[in-house]
Amino acid sequence: MRIMGLDYGDRNIGVAVSDAFGWTAQGTGVVHRKREGGEFDEIAALAKEHEVSEVVVGLPKNMNGTIGPRGEICIAFAEELQQKLNLPVHLWDERLTTVSAERTLLEADVSRKKRKQVVDKLAATLILQNYLDSKAKR
Repeated sequence: MRIMGLDYGDRNIGVAVSDAFGWTAQGTGVVHRKREGGEFDEIAALAKEHEVSEVVVGLPKNMNGTIGPRGEICIAFAEELQQKLNLPVHLWDERLTTVSAERTLLEADVSRKKRKQVVDKLAATLILQNYLDSKAKR
């Protein structure tokens, strides 16, 4: 079974899925938030399609480790997602993953327009890969 990683944002949710062994993360796309709650149906469909057994949601913490308003929104999203999918949902510290994704895309000389299209997917990939790496070390 695979693990899904999500980078939750106001407009978009980046999506990544692990390989069957849980070793590597691959970005699969972005779920656009258009109507209230519609993203849950799309995420559920992706989870079923990729045979996902658990989900990791990026938790944006402040640099001092505290959880601010943005983090509270992500916690509420993760709780609702767990109820809707009936799968384990883990929160994972995502500090600076979007910054890291932006930097990687800049270093690769990706145009601003293309960066905007893939940054959420890349951030989800980084969140999931960090989670997978931490599990491998145990």
